[in-house]
Amino acid sequence: MSEENKKMSNLASDTLPNQGFAKRSTLYQEFLAEREEILRHKWIESEKKGKDIGFERALLDWIRKHRESWRGARNTKIG
Repeated sequence: MSEENKKMSNLASDTLPNQGFAKRSTLYQEFLAEREEILRHKWIESEKKGKDIGFERALLDWIRKHRESWRGARNTKIG
């Protein structure tokens, strides 16, 4: 897990009043899985550019290029 990911995980767990619910929530689990993919995309694209592209740019780029196919593959695995 990347250092940035660890920080975000700690931040999320510190702000959740009922962690048990969040851990069981399918929607929250999907959010975490998607965020992990976005952070992976951010790392890959930043490496290609030789500098940090930032989360927002990575998010928008990932949504445009990969989200639909990622969700389709994930739904096939889950369902």
